[in-house]
Amino acid sequence: QLQLMESGGGLVQPGGSLRLSCTASGFTLEYYAIGWFRQAPGKEREGVSCINDSGDTTNYAASVKGRFTISRDNAKNSVYLQVNSLNAEDTGVYYCVNLGLFCKTDVHDADPIGAWGQGTQVTVSS
Repeated sequence: QLQLMESGGGLVQPGGSLRLSCTASGFTLEYYAIGWFRQAPGKEREGVSCINDSGDTTNYAASVKGRFTISRDNAKNSVYLQVNSLNAEDTGVYYCVNLGLFCKTDVHDADPIGAWGQGTQVTVSS
């Protein structure tokens, strides 16, 4: 079964950090662009960041640029999202998804080709 599994979420205070992980099973992740999305309560899912297959192209939503860093370790079949300087607006369920060949400059315009996983909850609260 082809799937991506997210982990690493949790409850963190404003200004805190987390490292989210996305691990593939059933397929080799290294041939694909991967994106991170999030969905806040009562809001639509939105693109956060993406990375191309080789890892030399990354793009970010304006709201997270400078605070979040996406990376990948193809040897571990994983993609990561380091999230720093968190604030309440970052609260939500974070998902990773297969984007196929493209990590678009506008991450909100991404076209996922894979199924959505369960996501990992990030809650920013004091």
